[in-house]
Amino acid sequence: QVQLVESGGGLVQPGGSLRLSCVASGSIFSINDMGWYRQAPGKQRELVAVASVGDRLNYADSVKGRFTISRDNAKNLVYLQMNSLKPEDTAVYYCKADLYPYRSTGLRTYWGQGTQVTVSS
Repeated sequence: QVQLVESGGGLVQPGGSLRLSCVASGSIFSINDMGWYRQAPGKQRELVAVASVGDRLNYADSVKGRFTISRDNAKNLVYLQMNSLKPEDTAVYYCKADLYPYRSTGLRTYWGQGTQVTVSS
């Protein structure tokens, strides 16, 4: 069984910073993409940032220059450093991984349970 567990959310004032972490554990052969998505109340889930195999990084336009995604492949970890946070960044942030479990027949997608980020004064 594969699990993704996020941590690091919380309440922060506008202009502040937070660092989210996500660890993938379980019967994992290899991981392709790891990324972060978010969902605000009443809105669809949207891509925030993704780190692909080969160190390719992609960001939503709304977070470019403020957020940084990074990975520790040896530990199956992905981080999201969020700086200059704005109230519109308030959402539940989800970790996503596309990976090959052991004894699987193909690539599978897994999601974490989500962590709340609230930006408010």
